Amino acid sequence: SLYVSEYFSQSAQKLSFYSWYGNAKLFHFHVPEDTVLLRWLLQASRGKGPECTSMEITVHFRHGAPPVINPLGTRFPANATVRPSYNISITLSSAVQNTTFVNVTTPAAGDWFIAAHLPEAAGRIEVKGFSTPCPYMFQADMFVLRLTDMPVLEPDVPMPHTVVSPAKPLHVKVFVPKHAAGMRFQLSSCVTSEQRACTVRVLLGSITLPQSFQRSLTCTGSINCSLALDSPPWEKWLQIMVESLGTANASVSVEMLVSFTVCRPGSASSFLNFISLNQSQAGARPGAAGSLAPAAGEAPHNVSSQRSSCLQSQPVVREDLDVVSVRYRLLNGPSVPVSSLAPTLLLLNLNTGMDSGGSLVLNLLLNKTSVSLANATVAACVSAASPVLSLNATRNCSTAFSQGYPLSVSTSSAEAMLIVLYPQTDDWFLSLQLLCPRGQGECSSAEAKVTVLAYLTPCFNDCGPYGQCSLLRRHGYLYAGCSCKAGWGGWSCTDDTKAQTVGTQNLATLLLTLSNLMFLPAIAVAVYRFYLVEASVYTYTMFFSTFYHACDQPGVAVLCIMDYDTLQYCDFLGSVVAIWVTILCMARLKKILKYVLFILGTLLIAMSLQLDRRGVWNMMGPCLFALFIMVTAWVHHGAKRRHCYPSSWKRWVFYLLPGITLAFTAISVYAFMETNENYYYTHSIWHVLVACSVAFLLPPRDKHKKPWAWPQKLTCRYQICQNDREELYAVT
Repeated sequence: SLYVSEYFSQSAQKLSFYSWYGNAKLFHFHVPEDTVLLRWLLQASRGKGPECTSMEITVHFRHGAPPVINPLGTRFPANATVRPSYNISITLSSAVQNTTFVNVTTPAAGDWFIAAHLPEAAGRIEVKGFSTPCPYMFQADMFVLRLTDMPVLEPDVPMPHTVVSPAKPLHVKVFVPKHAAGMRFQLSSCVTSEQRACTVRVLLGSITLPQSFQRSLTCTGSINCSLALDSPPWEKWLQIMVESLGTANASVSVEMLVSFTVCRPGSASSFLNFISLNQSQAGARPGAAGSLAPAAGEAPHNVSSQRSSCLQSQPVVREDLDVVSVRYRLLNGPSVPVSSLAPTLLLLNLNTGMDSGGSLVLNLLLNKTSVSLANATVAACVSAASPVLSLNATRNCSTAFSQGYPLSVSTSSAEAMLIVLYPQTDDWFLSLQLLCPRGQGECSSAEAKVTVLAYLTPCFNDCGPYGQCSLLRRHGYLYAGCSCKAGWGGWSCTDDTKAQTVGTQNLATLLLTLSNLMFLPAIAVAVYRFYLVEASVYTYTMFFSTFYHACDQPGVAVLCIMDYDTLQYCDFLGSVVAIWVTILCMARLKKILKYVLFILGTLLIAMSLQLDRRGVWNMMGPCLFALFIMVTAWVHHGAKRRHCYPSSWKRWVFYLLPGITLAFTAISVYAFMETNENYYYTHSIWHVLVACSVAFLLPPRDKHKKPWAWPQKLTCRYQICQNDREELYAVT
């Protein structure tokens, strides 16, 4: 045999602390056919700075679709199927880098996914630039060992093969045809090269994670041993591995035989289905003639054909609506006839490779008037790769190499729903059959009508009122996840364990909005002291901060007067410009220079906020530059007067020191105390402290100016002019 090794690699990704699925970094690989060995090379590393500590990285694996994970232990939506993912932990302690290998023998071909993340996020809101987070990097590489000339078993043809040694197992494959109801594998004539009784182990199927349904068979001696499998995967290559359990130097000769039991499907005429599809499409065109297709429930129904077939296939049309959004439409109407003679089968095509990033939703509704037997039950199974063809015997919906999902409807419970999170890439089947408590003979002539609603959606129920459905991307692969708010959690934001009440949401909105009214004293002081430009900036900041926080709320108490992004930008711009004009006003510059700096600084701040809205230097840069100008101006005034500026101790004690204290307290709260839980009151405190500090820090008006002292006009049209000359030696 000729083995070929292949290597696949993807770029490293920076890991994040976990709060929702978008924080998990996804890696997508494709394993080729005839792969006998798969090896993952997982490399994790961290930075070397003092902020880097020991960390545990969790890595999840899954075949066919992204892994469904639940690191936070939250609840999934009702009727959702949840199977735990296969995961390992990688610890970064004293070592800066960790390398881990994961081996998978005889892996299933197709898509494989790896998701990696850090532990749960602490919930602290960090200001960008105040602290340097430690970078944790993760990279996944894939090595495969592929057999280029794997022997093929032909059905019903005995084929002799030789296992060279225990170290070199024999790999063969067989193609499973469509409509295969059963498969039988038989091994015979097992002898060693030393003409002794042999012992071999046969492994049928491939390994899939998180669950593997690989079948094992141990054969001893020359006695024939066999294994029967129900519902093998349709239209797929099934890999079989035979390994010797004998001595190391002896080869083993075996003879293998594979046979299939194929059922003949019975369904409505293909020509009539084609006519129905064409007429349903033509009926939507303007001026088209009425549909000539049979009405719902009037499809040709041949009882003799149904009795001789093992399943009744119903035609289903796949209608692509959007990205990870598909609707399935039944040609013969939404109601499906279900009998006890043979299961009714619906094919749901999810094998495009881009359907596994959403949620498959199935809803069954029984028409109670269609069932003549009150105790009858319609059993349903949803399975991938192959359908369940014996629902009366297999109530757990298991097939040869997979485990399906059971559903049932009856007159007492006429509706059932199933949500498959991240369904694996494959053909999915819905099997329905009418079951009677006293045996199938009781309801041989009965028939039930079941309305089937099936669709693929990015997020179930669009994540509800307390969540946002986000479309995520990893290279060319798209998948969806829910980002929850207002304390809600879970896969679809249905877990209300830590949810905020409506009263708490209203309180948060009122605190964050009404706390901006503390700018009213600062506006009044600015107007009283004739700083009209500064008062205009404070009014602008108060207005947009109020309505930005009214629109930014996660719950139901939300009010958006314009686009969210516009409100956010105006709020950030007003906050930084308010700090800029306040410090420049304290510098007591000449009017022309002060207003030039007002305009120039505002333009530069607007540009920097457009580049990086949340960068710390967008606030710290203008503040530091304005402080430099203020200190320079104060030193100049002090040197010119030959004493400290401002010279009044009352100005320092009752205005400047309280204002500076409030400002530093506000910065400390903003940078170091805010978390997701306390944001609504810590940020409200920030509003109050900043507004109060502005009222204290604004300088007094010029003594020769009286606020709003309009020029006095005489009747003789002479005007008593007021001296507007700037007094540089005024005591402030």
